[in-house]
Amino acid sequence: MRQFYARDPRAEQRKLFGELIAMAAMTQFGKDYGFSRLAGLPFEQGYAAYRDRVPIRTYHDFWNDYFAETGSLSPSGTQRIDLHNTTWPGRISLFCETSGTTAPSKFIPFSRQMFAANRQAALDLISCYLEKHPRSAIPGGKVLYMSGSTALNDMGRGVYSGDMSAITLRFRPWYLAGFVEPSAILSSLPWEEKLQGMAELLLSDPQIRVISGVPPWIILLLRRCRDLSGKTLRQILPQLELIIHGGTSLKPYRAEFDELFDDNLPSMLEVFPSSEAFMGFQCAGDADMRLTPFYGAFFEFVRFEELDERGRPAPHAVAIPLEQVVTGQRYAIILSTCAGLWRYHIGDTIRFTSLSPHLIEFTGRDRFLDKLEEKVTQEEVERVVSELNRSADCAIREFMVASDIPGRRHVWFVAGTSVHDREQLAVQVDLKLRGFNADYATFREQGRIAVPNVVILPADVIYDWSQAERNKLGGQSKIPHIDPTPDGSLAASLGEYYSKTYLHHPANPHFNIR
Repeated sequence: MRQFYARDPRAEQRKLFGELIAMAAMTQFGKDYGFSRLAGLPFEQGYAAYRDRVPIRTYHDFWNDYFAETGSLSPSGTQRIDLHNTTWPGRISLFCETSGTTAPSKFIPFSRQMFAANRQAALDLISCYLEKHPRSAIPGGKVLYMSGSTALNDMGRGVYSGDMSAITLRFRPWYLAGFVEPSAILSSLPWEEKLQGMAELLLSDPQIRVISGVPPWIILLLRRCRDLSGKTLRQILPQLELIIHGGTSLKPYRAEFDELFDDNLPSMLEVFPSSEAFMGFQCAGDADMRLTPFYGAFFEFVRFEELDERGRPAPHAVAIPLEQVVTGQRYAIILSTCAGLWRYHIGDTIRFTSLSPHLIEFTGRDRFLDKLEEKVTQEEVERVVSELNRSADCAIREFMVASDIPGRRHVWFVAGTSVHDREQLAVQVDLKLRGFNADYATFREQGRIAVPNVVILPADVIYDWSQAERNKLGGQSKIPHIDPTPDGSLAASLGEYYSKTYLHHPANPHFNIR
């Protein structure tokens, strides 16, 4: 592991850039943008030409420009995509099928090279942990991996799509078969049955020493274990040594983790995976994650202030390589990968907290509350919830925030166990958000934005709604903390579900829920 710590991220990125360009030179994409002429150039010259020639693209752009012409629907309605020497050499046989929040699923190419890179990242993560914990019991134990469904969709010609975590679990190396739970049978069950099965497994198998998953789903699992046993987690899970979490910020959920473990948490390590590439992990002893630009992805960064109202890089936005980033600045991530994504805007944002080593904090999706011109970020919304959850009289389990345009205010749907006074909570939300966002504070003082409307929901309503209305719960699916729909339809769906299911009357379209 000394080799991992000794690697120079900047030098590795320069080398990787050249390798990616050379490998893709004879693909359709490489020919379109003259990669063969860039391959032999020094990094500064080659990267400058690459940045000038290749535009930053979203998934929608890639679909229209390169993927759609190979796509079709089977008679049963299954999406088929056949990428052969299109944006990456050879045929892409696996696609990570992401659960889009506001649009149809995305199909992210997952090449053999990317699979190998992800596997190496996982091995490096565990090796770094074991170096700092030489007496760890993990090598002789098991990992409970909270993946999505392991079912794969057959696209024909030996091409399949599925949840990224499920692909990783299903095609794990043979030598890990006895060390990773749950079984394929349990993983394929509906969420509620799978949650119950994983809880029973965790309670009965003392060899499970690691849990890996998304924070809210780990919490649901741990709560189920506690409810089944009637005892504290430290009593029933003394063997649990490490929780590996990622996919969404831990900050809004940290208070509940502390409560579950009576402030005696196992080791916690954050990871930064995505369907596009593995981007970072936390080494034991580090305060934040390390950017890991070693696993098949070339990174560029766009200042958060240069995103447009949709959260995308504006036409004038300037992307920079790793060697030009500074601490304290929030950046949107642009990736070029060994799976054939080029200058791809993934929609995640980070902030560097150190450059030696390159430590980062995940600052959320590049989404705003901006329909009232206030540009409140997801990070600021999550900071509000995190601070509220530190108080003794507030325990917000899950939440979503949207804009009430006719009322010129924000609507906060909060689900929790110790949240009672909505007016007082609205005052606290308002005060904290004023402290985090100067534009919001100004607009409130000018009367351009009214005090937030807080809708307090029973503890599990948001999860129930997500499963019933979105068919998304567990695995790599996440609850959007800011409604990303242009018309607020996602939050409206939540409000309607709550009104009909719990209040037994139709929802007001303007969120005036009492």
